[in-house]
Amino acid sequence: MASLKDTQQLTKGLEQLVGQLASELQNGEVDFEKLVSISDELSERADGLAETFNSVNEALMQRLQDATGGRSNGGSSRQGSSSSRSEKAGARS
Repeated sequence: MASLKDTQQLTKGLEQLVGQLASELQNGEVDFEKLVSISDELSERADGLAETFNSVNEALMQRLQDATGGRSNGGSSRQGSSSSRSEKAGARS
């Protein structure tokens, strides 16, 4: 089962890419193709991480809704906020 330590590894990968990007920018000879490549990879990994967190959030919200007996009064607002997060994540892709 995945853990928070696993997500920490993913964020370390993002940090490394940001470091590469910063290093390329500080280097006197800027290679725009390399900047584009690093930026694309960074974007893809960040989107993947956001999708993962969104999926976990949706699963947890569903479990909470199931545990409370699917009460319409509290469950509907939670479900609405969860779906709006999904829409935002989809818009980034």
